[in-house]
Formats: sequence, C-alpha cells, structure tokens
Amino acid sequence: MKLLGSVTSPFVRKVRVVLLEKRIDFEFVTDCMTGTDPLIEQHNPLGKIPALVLDDGLCLFDSQVITEYLDAISPVAHLIPEPTRERALVKRWEALADGILDAGVAIVLELRRPENERSPAWMARQRGKMERGLAAMSRELGQRQWCTAEAINLSDIATGCALLWLDFRFPDLDWRGQYPNLDALATK
Repeated sequence: MKLLGSVTSPFVRKVRVVLLEKRIDFEFVTDCMTGTDPLIEQHNPLGKIPALVLDDGLCLFDSQVITEYLDAISPVAHLIPEPTRERALVKRWEALADGILDAGVAIVLELRRPENERSPAWMARQRGKMERGLAAMSRELGQRQWCTAEAINLSDIATGCALLWLDFRFPDLDWRGQYPNLDALATK
C-alpha cells in the first residue's frame, strides 16, 4: 500500500503513526500537495491528503477513515476499541484534535492570501476554536497519563499529532506553558 501525503501534514502524520504502531508495511509517497496535484487528484477526487492507495488500487481518504481501516486489518496493538462508549470517547478525542487542526489549517491558508484580502475576524474565530479545544483537552485529560485508557490508543495519537503540529505552525501559541498535562502527553 502507498500513503500519499506531505511530511508537514498533521493528518498524514496521524496515519503514519498508526501504520508504525500497527507494524504495517507501506510506501510513503511524499511531497504531494493538495488541490492541484495530479497524483492526488488521480486517487482522491477531493484532492486532499492523506490518501491511502491499497494494493488492489482502491484509495481511502480522510485520516479518520484510513485509521479505522488500518486498525481493523492488523491484530497488532488495537488502537480503537470495539463499538462501545469507550470507542465513542476515543473518536470524540480524535474529532477534537482534528477540529483544532482544521481551525489551524484554515488560519495558515488565510495567511497565504494577500494581506488586503485576509479577514482578521475570521482568523480570530479560528484561533478561538483552537484555544477552546486545547482548554477542553487539558480539562478532560486532567492528571491521567493517556486520553481515554491505560495505554496508548488513537485518541493519544491524534492529540499528540495535533499538539506537535501547533508547535510547528503556531510557535507563539504557548500551549505547553498553559497546559503542562498536554505537554507531558505530547512528549511521550
């Protein structure tokens, strides 16, 4: 199987971590850009990464779909519980992490527009989503070592990837100083 993506995408990183945790062999095709990349558009009509091309040619896209599939095909280190309340909690954490990332990516894309076309109010709303999401994560994590269980699972992977991406794209967002419990989780 081939993973199409970019080394800087937090959504691709989440899939890569799951592939490694599950010990699944894959080829990483890097430097794929979203939007107008013919390789991506050939496999994903939405033109987004990550895209996972299976050996039979079927392409899975959206990190949540891909991680769900990967967890199901390998018996190694189950990262998503069976359908229960615990599964819903894991997927809720993943949605929270992905929501923080969506808001952050929206700001990054807005900053690529000409300055006179940017919307400071819109960027402030996105930043507010990120800040509220971080506060919710910290509050819910409390003093636990892991997000939802006694060992690493998808909730921790998604959260860790989101937090480390914030370091990369938003170094001025002092989430480590504000939320030492999230800092401890991200450094594992």
